[in-house]
Amino acid sequence: MKKKFVVIEDSEPPDSLRQAEEPPGRHRHPATAAPFLPGLGRADIQTKHGPVIGRRFPIGSRTRFFMKRFYPQVSLSEWNDWRWQLRYRVRKLEVIEKMLRLSPDERQALSDYHEHLPLSVTPYYASLLDERDPNQPLRRSMIPVTAERLHGAGESDDPLHEDADSPVPGLVHRYPDRVLFLTTGFCSAYCRYCTRSRMVGGEATLTPALSRWEKAVEYIKASPQVRDVVISGGDPLTMADERLEWLLSRLRKIPHVEIVRLGTKVPVVLPQRITSSLTRMLRKYHPLWMSIHFTHPDEMTREVTEACSRLADAGIPMGSQTVLLAGINDSVDIMRRLVHGLLKVRVKPYYLYQCDPISGSSHFRTPVEKGIEIIQGLRGHTSGYAIPTYVIDAPGGGGKVPISPQYSVGRDGDYLLLRNYEGGLYRYPDPLNGDAQNCPVWPGA
Repeated sequence: MKKKFVVIEDSEPPDSLRQAEEPPGRHRHPATAAPFLPGLGRADIQTKHGPVIGRRFPIGSRTRFFMKRFYPQVSLSEWNDWRWQLRYRVRKLEVIEKMLRLSPDERQALSDYHEHLPLSVTPYYASLLDERDPNQPLRRSMIPVTAERLHGAGESDDPLHEDADSPVPGLVHRYPDRVLFLTTGFCSAYCRYCTRSRMVGGEATLTPALSRWEKAVEYIKASPQVRDVVISGGDPLTMADERLEWLLSRLRKIPHVEIVRLGTKVPVVLPQRITSSLTRMLRKYHPLWMSIHFTHPDEMTREVTEACSRLADAGIPMGSQTVLLAGINDSVDIMRRLVHGLLKVRVKPYYLYQCDPISGSSHFRTPVEKGIEIIQGLRGHTSGYAIPTYVIDAPGGGGKVPISPQYSVGRDGDYLLLRNYEGGLYRYPDPLNGDAQNCPVWPGA
């Protein structure tokens, strides 16, 4: 059988990879900085003294089969080059239809799509999409459908009122001691339920201009109550190392900034980005934390495991942020498999988000009771480390509100009544007058 080869568009590099407004210094494209050794990842380069062999970046069997079928002319070194993955991300109907058997609804959405959030999937992540099943969880999270055009009650383009809480462009200051720094509007792959779809992917894309960044940095300098900076976007890890380091170095010079966090989905959709040069740079700016957007246990591939291992070995604590999505991860079994997989790659399940009421998201949102059911199905049935906090980001800028099953079920005099994970009732001495020594003994105790 003759091999297929997808002719893919050589797309323009994102603003985050262009040299304009880059900080001063010497810049070399990774593909030209040093020649690749066949079959080795980005950590492995050739020097005048011979090859320096680093940790080989793995390629899973499913992805390897996908490469042979659709990219037979692409070398392993090209495939493992994160900039190659960005440059050749899948963005058009005529490309994706060669990879997937599109449903009539998907085809219609892609044919007539004029909204602000386009199709964009890295070749790596495209290799994980099911060719035949439009209801496969990963495929549903990436491929547009016509339901995105339906705007339901309570939905808006900015339901969390981030723009209203922005004292300077690209900076959100909602909580007293922390700010959200929106570096760029570019992502390597666009989730169909994106909370910031108003500012990513289209004409309104937030660009990583240093002039804008400098204003945000000055605001932080002038706000001594800010001790925590969350760097997000878009996705900050789609930017060149030099640009990201420019920002990290300036934040680290601010005495009252205690910790910096990076919010990203890159280790999941573009794991090749986690290079030795990136981790070497990041570890200079500790304490540095990373929040990673995971969706489903099918994302836990050999490549993602390697990416998380490199980050953990660089001393970066990682937490997951997962959006609860109807028909994708809305069951106890799927969520249990995900959180167990996360712990194995040294990622702490951090937040489980109720899907924000972004415009066109009703087909993704579950009843809140479903999230409570999942937390109840995890608590007591698995390690406490594996249980995320279920939250609703309150529309209108109210911030995150934790939602949990009711384990404190009332009082009986000086005893608090508790329900455990098996449904059993237990009493804890908690006298109303605060005098634990004189708390009456419960009959039969």
